[in-house]
Formats: sequence, C-alpha cells, structure tokens
Amino acid sequence: MDNKQELNLKNANYYMLFEEQVKQASKCSAKPKLLMHACCCPCSSHCIELLSEIFDITIYFYNPNIDELEEYEKRYAELIKLKDEAEFAKNIHLIYGDYEPEKFYEMARGREMLPERSERCYDCYMMRLKKSADYAMKNGFDYFTTTLSISPYKNADWINEIGIKLEKEISENGRISDHPKFLFSDFKKKNGYKRSIELSKEYGLYRQDYCGCVFSKAERDRKKSEQ
Repeated sequence: MDNKQELNLKNANYYMLFEEQVKQASKCSAKPKLLMHACCCPCSSHCIELLSEIFDITIYFYNPNIDELEEYEKRYAELIKLKDEAEFAKNIHLIYGDYEPEKFYEMARGREMLPERSERCYDCYMMRLKKSADYAMKNGFDYFTTTLSISPYKNADWINEIGIKLEKEISENGRISDHPKFLFSDFKKKNGYKRSIELSKEYGLYRQDYCGCVFSKAERDRKKSEQ
C-alpha cells in the first residue's frame, strides 16, 4: 500500500476499494491465494460465494472468543457441511485453528463490563486478524481478509483499519512484493448480509444469536428476559 492510498483511507468506501482489488485479482493468470478468517459459517457463505470464482480460498477458523469448545466445534462443523453441499464452496480449503479461550480472557481482563462495540471488541478483532495475517505470511498467501464485516453488528471501519495496520507490519518480514495484502472488506454491502441469511436457509445452516463470547451471550440473555 503506498502512502497516497494510506492517506486517503479516512472515510473510505471500503467496498469500492475491495471491488478494485477483486478486479485486479481477476486478471491474474492463476487464482490468487486468499486466506479468509471466518467467524462462522453463515457469515462465510456469501463471502465464499462472492469470491470463489476469483480466488483460491482457504478458510481459517480461529475464534478464541467463543465461550465453549462445543460451540467452537459446532460452528466449524457447519463450514464442513457447506463445503460438502454447496457447489460454490466445493473447492475451498478449511483450517481448524487452535481453540485458545485463555488468550481471549487474558485480553478482556478488567474490561468485562464494557458494552458491545467497545475497545474490548476492537482488540478481539485484532487478535483474530493478527493470527490470520501471521498464518498468511508464513504460508505464502497473496491476500488475507475476514468475514467479520458482513455483520451489521461489527464495525467495518475498525476491521479495515486493523487489516491495513497488519499488512504494514508483516511487510517488514519480507520483500514488499511478497507479503500478503489485506483484502478490504465490507461484505454487508450490496445486500451481502441478506444474502448470507438466504444461503443459511437454503443449506440449513446453524445461525447463532450471539457473537460467541460470554459477554455477548449475557447481553443476549438479558434482552430475552426483558421481552
């Protein structure tokens, strides 16, 4: 990323930048390798459908925020189901990231009472994207990104800010032309979130009603009790 582009990212249209990147990627003689961090299968479904013709996609499932191993495995199993049943997902690769909830709780210590979309959430995005960026760098990927931005409850500006920062950091580990680039994302645009709901219904995917962490689960339970 050059300095001019970096300076113009404030109030950027991330989906437009994403479309420009995809247009360039589509001109490659071979599909560029994309590592896509996935928070869950429903969010991944539209992202895979959108990008599978352009990129060689590897889904990286790493979410230490998820409160229980059973939930972690259930969400990963849905990715396997989608790969087995959806034509657009048949060629993706799946990586089961280590379940490391202790790292999430260490990060969240002292910030347990903060609301959703607080600095705790920012650092949660950072944890997951940092792990993904490191994996992409070590394994020769051309791009890395995340499905997180498809959710209307996630801050796409933060997600892209983090991705840009990580791209800049990992570029120091090799030649500039070799490091993986962050693929801008705001996958909720152009009815992306709506499409993910449609695909979830079509393939009978499990759609969780909380992000995964114990704090979002408590907030979900509180709202239910008030209804």
